[in-house]
Amino acid sequence: MLIEVAGVRVPVGRAAEAARLVCEEYADAALYHHSVRSYFFGAAWARTRGLDFDRELFFVSALLHDLALTPPFDSHTLSFEEAGGHLARVFTAGLGWPAERRDRAAELIVLHMRDDVAPEADVESRLLQVGTSADVSGAGLEAFDASFRDALVEAYPRMGFAKSFVQLFQGQAERKPACAAAELVAGGWPERAMSNPLDQG
Repeated sequence: MLIEVAGVRVPVGRAAEAARLVCEEYADAALYHHSVRSYFFGAAWARTRGLDFDRELFFVSALLHDLALTPPFDSHTLSFEEAGGHLARVFTAGLGWPAERRDRAAELIVLHMRDDVAPEADVESRLLQVGTSADVSGAGLEAFDASFRDALVEAYPRMGFAKSFVQLFQGQAERKPACAAAELVAGGWPERAMSNPLDQG
């Protein structure tokens, strides 16, 4: 794994490496790359604004945030972000994180599918929202230098991510019509995702 892209670094240590290994094992390559890019986008956004944040917490949450879209962790009753929050609690318990920190990892994952969070209220949750929005639908890409975007996609290629991710959300929407993914699918989000400028280069 590249630990630095255009001057933005990932944290090192047992928690970060374990999250990377789990994501790489259970997600396909396109989803794994998306998870890593989401971290880099969020961390870069924070850097340009001088925001201090918990890199380990954010990285672990970014690498786990979509694993409940994969068959081993997909819930037939819970939305994928809620199931992902539970997965994060179990994963971080294995790391020995205290309950409050485990709850925070779950919170970031749940909130990335909710209304925007102000960075002054919860910086890590906002960073995951920024990172995932930029990588999935191109929202807010104008905040990032073209050189950073190019370097990130070169380091972690898209690999047909948009098409496969839209299909995952459509599956969630069909089986869980009351979930946030279903609301996005019904609201024209698939078209935005498929026209992400990151895929137009």
